[in-house]
This record gives sequence, C-alpha cells and structure tokens, in this order.
Amino acid sequence: MVSCKRKLFTYLVVIVSVFTLSTCGHRASRQHVTTDKLYEAFVNPPDSVRPGVYWYFMDGNISKDAMTKDLESMKKAGIGSVVFLEVNVGVPRGNVNFLGKEWQDCFAHAIKEAERLNIAVILGSGPGWAGSGGRWVKPEQSMQHLVSSSVSVSGNGRHQHIELPLPIPKKPYFGEGIFTQELKEKWLNYYRDVAVLAFPTPSDQQSLPDIDEKALYYRAPYSSVPNVKPRLSMLAVLEGSINRSIPQQQIIDLSDKLTVDGKLNWNVPEGNWTVMRFGSRNNGAITRPAPLAGLGFEVDKMDSAAFRGHLENYVGVLLKKIGTGNHNLPGGLKRLHIDSWEMGAQNWTTKFREEFTKRRGYDPLPFYPVYAGYTVKDTETSERFLWDLRLTAQELILANHAQYLKNYSHQRKLKLSIEPYDMNPNADFDLGAIADVPMAEFWSEGYGFNTIFSVHEATSLAHVGGKQVVAAESFTAQNDEAWKQYPEVMKNQGDWAFASGINQFLYHTFQHQSLPDSLRPGMTMGPYGVHWDRNQTWWPLVGDYHQYIARCSYMLQQGRTVADILYVTPEGAPQVFTPPSSATTDDETMPDKRGYNFDGCSPLQLMKASVKNHQVVFPGGARYEILVLPNIATMTPQFINKIKSLVEDGATVVGNPPKKSPSLVDYPICDQKVKSISMDLWGTDTLTRSVANRPFGKGEIRWGAALYKSQELYPTYELISHILKEKGIAEDFKGTESVRYTHRTSPEFDIYFLSNKTAQATLVNAQFKTANTSPELWDPINGERRLLPEFNKKGNSITLSIRFEPYQSYFVVFPKFKSENNDFDKQVSNHIQLAELKKLNGDWRLTFDTRLGGPKQSIYDTLTDWTKSSNDSVKYYSGIVSYERSFDCPKKPKAKRIFIDLGRVKNMARVYLNGQDLGTVWTAPWRVDVTEAIKEKNNQLKIEVANLWINRLIGDQAYKPHDSRRITFTTFNPYDKNDTLRSSGLLGPVSILQAWDK
Repeated sequence: MVSCKRKLFTYLVVIVSVFTLSTCGHRASRQHVTTDKLYEAFVNPPDSVRPGVYWYFMDGNISKDAMTKDLESMKKAGIGSVVFLEVNVGVPRGNVNFLGKEWQDCFAHAIKEAERLNIAVILGSGPGWAGSGGRWVKPEQSMQHLVSSSVSVSGNGRHQHIELPLPIPKKPYFGEGIFTQELKEKWLNYYRDVAVLAFPTPSDQQSLPDIDEKALYYRAPYSSVPNVKPRLSMLAVLEGSINRSIPQQQIIDLSDKLTVDGKLNWNVPEGNWTVMRFGSRNNGAITRPAPLAGLGFEVDKMDSAAFRGHLENYVGVLLKKIGTGNHNLPGGLKRLHIDSWEMGAQNWTTKFREEFTKRRGYDPLPFYPVYAGYTVKDTETSERFLWDLRLTAQELILANHAQYLKNYSHQRKLKLSIEPYDMNPNADFDLGAIADVPMAEFWSEGYGFNTIFSVHEATSLAHVGGKQVVAAESFTAQNDEAWKQYPEVMKNQGDWAFASGINQFLYHTFQHQSLPDSLRPGMTMGPYGVHWDRNQTWWPLVGDYHQYIARCSYMLQQGRTVADILYVTPEGAPQVFTPPSSATTDDETMPDKRGYNFDGCSPLQLMKASVKNHQVVFPGGARYEILVLPNIATMTPQFINKIKSLVEDGATVVGNPPKKSPSLVDYPICDQKVKSISMDLWGTDTLTRSVANRPFGKGEIRWGAALYKSQELYPTYELISHILKEKGIAEDFKGTESVRYTHRTSPEFDIYFLSNKTAQATLVNAQFKTANTSPELWDPINGERRLLPEFNKKGNSITLSIRFEPYQSYFVVFPKFKSENNDFDKQVSNHIQLAELKKLNGDWRLTFDTRLGGPKQSIYDTLTDWTKSSNDSVKYYSGIVSYERSFDCPKKPKAKRIFIDLGRVKNMARVYLNGQDLGTVWTAPWRVDVTEAIKEKNNQLKIEVANLWINRLIGDQAYKPHDSRRITFTTFNPYDKNDTLRSSGLLGPVSILQAWDK
C-alpha cells in the first residue's frame, strides 16, 4: 500500500500547452454517475484485478509450510491469483506423489490458505501444461488417428486370400522419447479396425499436398515452428488430376469380409486393385511434462464420455477433497483452465463416422482414402471433403471438450479460461469464444517465441464476446533471460500489452519454493520462467510495481474498448487471426495499433452480430464502423447470406465476391447459392480495377481488384483508414509514434491509456476522439489525480499536450459529468517549475547483508557501482543494501512541493525519510515526494536498494559446488564465472528538488 503522504512527482512531467481555456462541461447532479467512485477503486484496486502468477510445482517437491510462505509472500506483494500446475522439468522428483493422499492434503491446504488470504486459485485441466489426461486414460479413451495400410492386388474374378498389414501409428509429433516404456507399449499395442476399402489402382499415385496437416495428423506449433500456415487453403484443380483420382462409384466396402486375424477373402475383379485397411490408433499425445505419477495419454477431445472420465479422476477427486467451500469468498478455487493447445490434432473418434454423417449430411466412408493422400473423384471434391473433415473435428472438440468443461465448471460455480492457440487444429477464435476468460501469452521482450498473434486473438475475443477480463501468461522466459528481468525493464512491454488490450497479468512463473529458506534463489522451473517468486532479491520491494499493474488492470476493465475496424477470418479450421501488418507499427516484438483500433472475429462469431446506426454491433456491446472480409474465393451460403443481411441493415463491408462454397455439403447446389447471393450483393462477378462503392439496402459494400495486394488476406490499413475518413469517422487518437494508446468508453466517461514507448522524455500533442470535457490526468504509479484545465475542444475532439518521462504512462480520463470532489489538485496552470536545492554527496553509510556474503558497514564518499569494487564481497553481492545519511534542508517559501531525486538506480529502491516509508521507486521519474516528511534540520534518510541475483550467481561459479564460500543454491544457473556482471547500487546523483507553480 502506498502511503497517502508519498507522491511521485507528476507535475513536472506533464505539460498541457495553452490553447483555449475552456469552461464548458456539466456540473454533475447527484443522480449522475461521476468518476469519484472509479477513482477510489483506482487508488486501492480490488483483489480481483491484482496480477496473478503461474504457481508451478516440480513433481513431488511440495510442502504445506512452503505453500503458506509462498501464498503469504504473494499477498504481501499484491498478488491476487495463482494458476496451479504441477510439472516435471529438469528437477529431481520429490517425495510427495502426485494425487496421493499427502499430495491431496497439500492441495487442500493451499486452497484453505488461499481462501484465508483472498487469493483466487485457477486449476489446470490436467497434470502438466499440455492439456487434459493422465495415467487413468485408457488407450481407447485417448486422442485417436485414423491410420491405414494398403496392398496392391491383381484380379481376374477369382477368390483370393489377402493378408492386410496392421496399420502402424503415426509418429508422435514430439517423438517417441516422450513415452515411458509402459506408455510406449500401450501406444504400439492399441488398435481397432474401422473399415476395409478397395478401389482400382490409380495410374498416378501422387499424394495430395500437405495431407498430414489437412487430414489433421499433425499441427505444428504456430508460435515456434517456421512456416506453419495460419490457415489451410484449398488446392486449385490440377491438370491431369484425373489420372490420380479414384472414381467414387468404384470404391468397394469390404469391411465385413475382414477376419479377426487381418485376412481378407475376396473375389478380386479384373484389373489392378488397391486394398486399404483402416483402423484407429492413439495419436501419441501424452500429458507432457506432467509429474511421473500423472503421465499418461491425452484424453479424447471429441468424446464427452471419455473426457468426463478424465475429470472424475482428476478435478473431481480434488473437488471432493476440498469440499464445496464458500463460493462468495474472493479467494480459493475460482476457475479451471486450458493452457496453450500443445497436444496436437486428432482426426478420429469412435463415433466420428456417425457424427460426420449427421452434421454434414453425407457418409465419409468412401473418402477414407483421402486421409492417406488419395484423390477421390477429383481434387476439388477431395479438398472439400478435407474441409468438412476439419470442420466436423472442430465441432466435436468444441462441444465435447471445451463447452463440456465450461458447463462442468459453471455447475460447480467456477469459471473457465482458455489459451486457444499454438498446435490448435480448430479455429482459434471459435475455441477461445467458449472461455469466460480468454487468454494470450507473451514472452519476454527480445526472447522466446513470437506470440503476438495470441494477444490480438484474446483481446478480440474479449471485446467481441463482451468479456470484461482478458488475461495473459506474461513475460515467459527461458535460460539466462529469466534472471535478467525486473520491473523497470519490463514496464515498456507490460504497457504494450495493456495498450494491446490485455487487462490481467499472470506472471510466468512463481516457482513453489519447497527448499529450505537458506537455499536461495532456490527452486526453479528448470530453465523456464521469469523467476517471479519470494526468493528474488527485490521481492520485498515489488509491491508498488504490482500496485501499478493492478491500477492499470482495473481501469482497463471498465467500460468497453473502442475499435473502428473488424476483420473477419475465413471459414474453416485451423484458423489463426493475422491482421494486416500495416495495421500496426513496424516493431517486430511490440507492434502497436494505429489511430484506428481493430479487432478480429470468426464467421461463427459474426452470426451473432446485428447493425445499429450503421455500426456492426454484438450482444456484449462491441461496435465497429467497418467490416473487412478476407481475400478468399470461398464462402458457405450461410456466411455470405449473413454478410448480405448486415449490408442490407446498414453496415459498411469491404471485400470481394466469393466464387463458391468450400464444402462438399449440398454440392454443387451450394455453389449456385453462393453465386446467386454474390450477384445480388455485389451486382457482378467481374472485379473493377479500382475500389468501387455499391450501395445495397441501408448499407454499402466496397470492392475491387485494388483492395488486396498480391496474396494478402486483408486490404492495407491505409486503404481502410481512407474509407473511414471518407465516411467522416476520425481517428480515435492522434499523437506521435513514440506514444501508444488504448481507449475505453462508457456512458459516464472515456478512458485513454497512454504510454511513452521510448527511453527519451517526449512532449506530445495528443488529440482524443471524445466530446467530454474536464479532462483529468490519473497517474497509476502513485495514484495521483489532477485536472488538466488547458485544452482545446473542436467538435467531438479534445487536444492536449502531454509530456512524458522515459517509458512513462498515464490515464487521461474524460468524465461526462464533473466531479463533486474538491480534494484533488485543481491548479490553474499545468506547468510546474523544478529546481535543485541541494545535492547529497558523500557520507553515505552502506549496510550489506552478511548472510548474503556482504561486508560489514562501509562508508562511501561518492555513490559508485558495486561491480567496480575491488572487494569481491561487494563486487559480486546480490541482495538489498541500506544507504543512510543525514542532511539539513531549509524549505523555500515559494516551494509548493519538495522531492528527493535518486538519479540512477540499479535496480529498485525504497525510500524512508525521518522514519516515514515513502514507497518504492522502480521506474522513471526516480523521485519521491517528501513535502510532508522533510524537516529543516537533521533529516534522517534511508534508501534500501536491491539488485539482481546475476552477480552472485556469476561469483559463485568460481567455487566448486560444495565449497562453503558459495552463497547461492539454485536448480538452474546458466552463468559462468567469466560472464559480465550487472551494474548495481544507488548510482545517483541524489538531490533535493523544489517545485512551484509557474
């Protein structure tokens, strides 16, 4: 909690240029909602918006006492939630077996403690992080592939005894090394026959391209494997493809002629024939990297009965152990969670043929050879079948896995969060739309996998679906990058996530510290995670940073996000949303949205949209000025009919007419329907060269060959912004490229979050699209609120000039009704002068922690970097050091406020003056307000400074593992004794500053 007496200096860093001094605005009557209640929660955010952590347990290394210490340290530091997962990653197994009695007792203890401390617990849907399954999942309940073997036979009409080889399983995506010997034997031994088909052998047996992906045998990780397609396109009809096609009417079903020992008795007709034996096998997905006692097959995602069995053996066991509990408490078990989809694809389940026939209206049996890359009838027909195959698989997964888990959660008063991406065989949007809390992930800046797409997806899901919270697995890291992270260097990326739409952080990772407290930094999740735990050197100082995150999260959960552009993805699965690169800035790791914000949605989501006042609106409140179609040649009749109805009702739609349906359902009549609706809506099937405007009903459609560049999926941002400006729709925000933004609105206020993304101070002339006046500046660092009395209003826009310190951020709040609270600063000028009163040179008394290898008390005449010391106990020191000194400082009569400026700090500092805790300084400006604490004589100043673990980890590498001179112990130290040390300490200069009105 930040003391009310502690105020970071914001007056200097915000300058509002004098344009027109406006006195317009509305005095709020008592029935009007003002921002005062909003501000109260901004200053002291509720537990529900506080950041969370991934709380990882390492295979049996677990204790109740350590759990309590973990949770209490989280509470003290301002953590509000945990994702509970147990894994086995590079750390020897502990003694507490997963799901055993002692383990269950520990879990129940953690839930009870979380209830006591008001910390919400989010439970993964299975052991490990990959999905849902375990040792209790039998092979027949696991994820399945339809596999096949084939033999060639020549016939003359006579009876033959044909031996059909047993189809072998597809190799697991992550290799056979993931199996235990027991699991490998089960994987190899499980097999169920499905069908036997025979057909005339094609003269050309070239396989359909990308068949393993198109038939859902494999789906590589989109985030980490190069050239993984975000979507699968239909193959153009190839010349000569008739030579490789199987005539559909000549496919013979011989399933009833197969004997139990795999032999076929058949009167083979004249000619050369191919006989295929089809069967069901496990797809090789296991619960990696689960604790050994939880390692098993991933459960069938298409079979609700199999999934129910898994839940009974895992979640159900834990729910029974902890009891019903009090669901009204803010803490305790609150949510179930599906982490990033890393168990790959499946294309079969016991009732797949039955479900396919029911949903698509035709029997898939004759098309089984297409699974193996054969062309049935022709390429067009085979590609359409594959499209239907993937759609059917998606529908079964959504209904029997994701929606089933959501229903299961709600019945138990829990919510569900989903990270719907990576190896997902479904459309990401359609899987994520089921979540109560859609989630993304982003890795530490400059390292790891590029998961920006997941941020665009999750935020779009929240906005389109009317979900208040959109969370992110945050700052995921690996190897030495993990030890380098701390609040200051993470702020810019965190602000990027906020501006992109994320409003709840879940840090990856807080490792359960099961080792004795004397062993620090202690336990890690192998090489993974940003080490966001109680054994960090700076953990005692991190609370004010978490308060900043909570304040931002709270504000960005109010109202709804403003976005003008809605991109709709193509139909079908898999499907990753990839907006045009021109819609964001060029930064590869942190691309920011431009003046017109955007979201994306799937065609399935779009079915819920309607039109109001020429905007595309959704039941949850999201509304968009323009709908942009993908550059594809196919649409189902249902999809194009929805587009037509939206335009008729007044929407502006940008896109070209489709030519056909992607599906085999109702083929070829489906294509005729698409062409008919297309001709009605576009008026022609011939593209104009330039972008044309065709009024239709109450709306309009913009189309033409110039819409799309080459094979780009969407028109450029410049083209869409030109259309919006033509329609009289202004950009939501105008400033400079050095400042990012996001905008949320409600009937009571508009909220803009602004963030300087550069390491330089900057002055920005900013234009906001709002008619509300009386702008206020809210500082999430210290909770200060102040009026901005100087602004220019023109039409429905407000212009201000704002000055930012490096990487500084603010909320600019435009209330509809003026506040009746006169307590906050309403000065008439926004420009504050700042001048130095005194430098605090020399006579600093430094106290190191000797338990961490530090020396006894030292005195420094000047402030220096610890790593420059000739004393190894200082040079390699990692921990907290206390800087103390006294000083005199008479107050100047004209000074409005007094500050202490710390200069440069490596890496965080807490300031005390005359016994008062003035809070932690962790980012620019490195100042604290000391107005209420300072005296004229004998001021006692104490500054606690924390650096990183890196220097001690490097220094200890000079000693052998069991040398008593070693200070640290950790399960992962990536450093060598010759690695570069990190600058540490209070570097200054430290000075006393005075400020007054201009």
